[in-house]
Amino acid sequence: MLDFSEFSGLVLFMFIFTAGFWLLIFLLTFVVPYWLGGVLWENWKLKKEAREAAEGK
Repeated sequence: MLDFSEFSGLVLFMFIFTAGFWLLIFLLTFVVPYWLGGVLWENWKLKKEAREAAEGK
């Protein structure tokens, strides 16, 4: 059987481990695709503006 200090250490370890796991899942499924999509969108807009500026000259 675990005494209180061992049990609280185990609970703290499991909390930190699971919080890190879910943070990693959140980053890989929402933040990284959003960031990459924004980069691609901005590059597309800049290329479109440059193309329109070159055609306008």
